[in-house]
Amino acid sequence: MSNFFRLVVDNDQLTDAMFAFVTDPTPARNNRPVIDELGDINHDLVDVLEMMVIDGTDDRADVAGFVDAVFGPRGSGPVKRES
Repeated sequence: MSNFFRLVVDNDQLTDAMFAFVTDPTPARNNRPVIDELGDINHDLVDVLEMMVIDGTDDRADVAGFVDAVFGPRGSGPVKRES
């Protein structure tokens, strides 16, 4: 991320919203607000969640680990690189 901007994330609420997406068995999961917001930041984040759905992730700790890896204190941040 830029040195000029800081993204503030509530990791617990984000984890809850992402876990709800991952465990929702219906196509309506794609209409969740978290998907729109993550897509605006970096669509690759949504791609990872979709892979979790395909993998059958059903453990909140797995989603929390992903959130921490990206948005935690030592996380990479939601880096978006244009190709």
